[in-house]
Amino acid sequence: MSLSTQRLDHFLAKQCQISKGKVRLLLAQKRVCVDGTVNCSIEQSVNKFSKISLDGTVLQDNPAYYVMLHKPVGVVCATKDKQHSTVIDLLPFDFKNQLHIVGRLDLNTSGLVLLTNDSRWSEAITQPEQKIEKTYQVTLEKPIDNSYIDGFKQGMYFKYENITTQPADLTIINQHCAQVILTEGKYHQIKRMFGRYRNPVVGLHRSQIGDLTLDNSLTPGQSRHLTEHEVALFNKV
Repeated sequence: MSLSTQRLDHFLAKQCQISKGKVRLLLAQKRVCVDGTVNCSIEQSVNKFSKISLDGTVLQDNPAYYVMLHKPVGVVCATKDKQHSTVIDLLPFDFKNQLHIVGRLDLNTSGLVLLTNDSRWSEAITQPEQKIEKTYQVTLEKPIDNSYIDGFKQGMYFKYENITTQPADLTIINQHCAQVILTEGKYHQIKRMFGRYRNPVVGLHRSQIGDLTLDNSLTPGQSRHLTEHEVALFNKV
């Protein structure tokens, strides 16, 4: 979902309850600032994060929030759920109900979950064409061998949806543990791919999205704001 915009003159007319003629006069008199800059154009586009002031009085100043959460097993990636705790329930922030989830994990998967109120930012991460890599640590019931590496690299066809997965990178850590890097997120994809080898997944943890790694100081259930540098990692895509 793209962040909605509107023309500055429309915003001012509605916010100040004045005619568009009076709005044009305010702009011509250089009494309006957008994001700290005097603005005179009626066609200037603004959005919910634009800081807008008139004669020094702030009319709008909505902050954008970016949060990293270490999701525990048993918690759902949803805003509300009648049976389970949600990722929103875990957050200690008073703005938590303004947030949406950027790429979900299922009930039995732990690890890195991002939340924000900035739809442009989340779209940059979740759009399939961006091919943002997601890194997972997988624990298997049975031993794995090198044949898995080629199978994941080739992609797998699933008849039910008539889809073939994108190539995935699998690195064997030990007999029962592997790292898998995906550039997509089909329904239960990792579990189903290992299911081709009749090898059940007994543990699944997402440790990284793109260049952003889960903060290892966060215990399951804990969260923190992203730094400016971490937010900017996805402004480049």
